[in-house]
Amino acid sequence: MAKFKDALEYHSSGRKGKIEVVSTKPCQTAEDLSLAYTPGVAEPCLAIQLNPEDAYKYTAKGNLVAVVSNGTAVLGLGNLGALAGKPVMEGKGILFKRFADIDVFDIELDTEDPDEIIKACQLLEPTFGGINLEDIKAPECFYIEETLKKTMKIPVFHDDQHGTAIISSAALLNALYLVDKNIEDIRIVVNGAGAAANSCAKLAIALGVKPNNMIMCDTKGVIYKGRVEGMNPYKELFAADTHFRTLEEAANGADVLFGLSAKGAFTKEMVASMAPNPVIFAMANPDPEITPEDAHATRSDVMMATGRSDYPNQVNNVLGFPFIFRGALDCRATCINEEMKLAAVKALAQLAREECPDSVCKAYGNRKFVFGRDYIIPKPFDPRVLLHVAPAIVQAAMETGVARQPVEDMAKYIEHLESTQGKSKEIMRMVINKAKSDPKTIAFPEGDNEKIIRAAKELVEEGIAKPILIGDRKKIIQKMADLHIEMDVPVIDPSDSELTSKYADQLYTLRQRKGITQSESSRLMQRKSRTHFGSMMVHMGDADALLGGIDTHYPETIRPALEVVGKQRGLSSVHGLYMMVFKKGVYFLADTTVTIDPTAEELAETAILAAGKVRMLDIEPRIAMLSFSNFGSSNHPQTQKVRRAVEIVKEREPDLIIEGEMQADTSVVPELLEGFTFSKLKTAANVLIFPDLNSGNICYKLLRHLGGAEAIGPILMGMNKPVHVLQRGDSVDDIVNMAAIAVVDAQNA
Repeated sequence: MAKFKDALEYHSSGRKGKIEVVSTKPCQTAEDLSLAYTPGVAEPCLAIQLNPEDAYKYTAKGNLVAVVSNGTAVLGLGNLGALAGKPVMEGKGILFKRFADIDVFDIELDTEDPDEIIKACQLLEPTFGGINLEDIKAPECFYIEETLKKTMKIPVFHDDQHGTAIISSAALLNALYLVDKNIEDIRIVVNGAGAAANSCAKLAIALGVKPNNMIMCDTKGVIYKGRVEGMNPYKELFAADTHFRTLEEAANGADVLFGLSAKGAFTKEMVASMAPNPVIFAMANPDPEITPEDAHATRSDVMMATGRSDYPNQVNNVLGFPFIFRGALDCRATCINEEMKLAAVKALAQLAREECPDSVCKAYGNRKFVFGRDYIIPKPFDPRVLLHVAPAIVQAAMETGVARQPVEDMAKYIEHLESTQGKSKEIMRMVINKAKSDPKTIAFPEGDNEKIIRAAKELVEEGIAKPILIGDRKKIIQKMADLHIEMDVPVIDPSDSELTSKYADQLYTLRQRKGITQSESSRLMQRKSRTHFGSMMVHMGDADALLGGIDTHYPETIRPALEVVGKQRGLSSVHGLYMMVFKKGVYFLADTTVTIDPTAEELAETAILAAGKVRMLDIEPRIAMLSFSNFGSSNHPQTQKVRRAVEIVKEREPDLIIEGEMQADTSVVPELLEGFTFSKLKTAANVLIFPDLNSGNICYKLLRHLGGAEAIGPILMGMNKPVHVLQRGDSVDDIVNMAAIAVVDAQNA
């Protein structure tokens, strides 16, 4: 009962329903209004009249999909009618937006006449870039889609059919791969003869299943040649020349059972009668044809998939339709053809065989997913699905001649897709591309850490950096074997490295008058501190940068680095910078990690160093020195300190855009800045320098957890050579990002 109550509360709380229309252009002033509506709107109207293709340039058509339904087959609930199906269609809109940044209008048509639905969709063609048909019962759905595909020049896709078929076919390819069976040799039974079953059967044949090895069943039993009862032209396509008459008979000796029917349709006896290593996809929702518990209790060699999220291998349509439409819209495909569907199948199947990122594991309670019997299709929250499926769709559309706007540079297209997943992806892709132009060596003191090894593999494969793994050689090699990772990277074990004694001598030379003895230096190098060893590699030029700290506290990494690598000459301290990435922009915050109570001199250093790091990312810095005072409105030692820091920066870097002391809101709200006409800062600042560590650290953590910002860092500034610190809990993606920053840092050094 609680779940039902929660569901109703979810849909009714706050703004009713699940979607809203959001303006993408400002409409705050009279001038805005004149551009948005009359008279300015006349210009794009006239342009489109002259060239209809300009609708994709001046309107939202190219990113707008209609989700059209008449509510005759809503989920597993049956014919609820158009109005009762509206919550599902709104939900579909959320998924389009969340996973592929596609806008949706849901359109519920109060008719069961297929010709009326066809006419309505045809009349809507000027509005939309594509049409997703949803929850329309068979066989009418077949007729509707076929007619619309013949008569319309935008993609039309019935997801109940093709979405299920695409996802289940990708899972089937991987299941057969794992049990070492050829698709041409298997015998498959499809239980169900509706929209999804029809499409699953067609796609399986397109993938290589021999038609005479496929048996389709409905509520009357096997669909065989000569059967009269309950037949229609769509079932006739799959009428088999067979002596089987019941599902039980057909299942005996079958390699694969596809269930698109009803709860309990598959029995334990059927499962027991199947061929060795049977594959069963029980996709009825919410209750499958047989539960995985019952199937596994019957035999241990069965491989299962269902439509439910609480079991492994969920056949979830959200893995398909957002990304299929994304690709189709981006190349302005006139349709979604069979070749495009097959491309999506193969892209999904291949993706499941690749290593699953930490971000996906976190979304599922930190479960680890490794390609195998319990992981044969990607998870819906895997961000890589967009980057694999959409380009595959575009490529197939171009190869089959249905793309009206071909993509000329696929690599740039993939980068564009990545940028739609968040501003941080866009910024980090720029940093990664810089790193790849001249990859540098990075020493990883925690070389036996699983995440470090996985990140190292990605760094090598992407050509971002040249990792050096420091640690127990046997442990590292064993960990790589356990992770099924093969890569050619240096592995340095301080216990037997020829570098160890040389580094020990050099460390003693550096620190002999600072409390270290010769024997202590040897212990630190040989086994006590791999961070000291890695720092010495950087100091001696055997590595270009150090990246460590994932297994240690922050001071345990930065202290050895300061002792060995040291800060830049002439600086009073090192400083910490965070890049805070919001949906619409990026801000840099300093110092957030190192200097507790900086002097005016140290604040000035922080600002100048931060400007250098920001320029390193090809962003022009606009610096605000923050305080509780606006330009002398309060005369207090704390505000005087910030004021003096601004003066120091202006003396040393007169061309730098910097202002202060100023309050935080003044620094980022242009309207507030307008009142200070003397200010060198004419628009919002993008580099915020805090008066002390308290305020900086508090602010970045609040922005991260309450403001929805993604934090990249900490980026250390002022070290003699590039050293950066990881945080406990960092993901593989975080490590790769910081490694790219370290490489760019080394390039600039």
